[in-house]
Amino acid sequence: MIVVRVREDGVTVSGHAGFAGVGKDIICAGVTSLTQTLIKSMNDLTEDKIEYEMSLGRADIKYRNLSKEGKLLVDSFFIGICLIASEFPDYLRIE
Repeated sequence: MIVVRVREDGVTVSGHAGFAGVGKDIICAGVTSLTQTLIKSMNDLTEDKIEYEMSLGRADIKYRNLSKEGKLLVDSFFIGICLIASEFPDYLRIE
């Protein structure tokens, strides 16, 4: 199961969905895409300073004092994650 923790100072994504085999898991692919897009968008579209670490099955994103744009990007990420979680609740949990 993938667990997404959205906090005031960051986002943590950990685990594997286990929906399908490696390279065929649409849930992992969707969550990874949203996570990587959040990181790239925060870096490219805002002046917010973020720190992040990504490894197989885990992403940690930390931030402080987000701009209006940064908050919007995090909200958009959360909407996407919620859509996946509502469709596949046995494979993705939000905390």
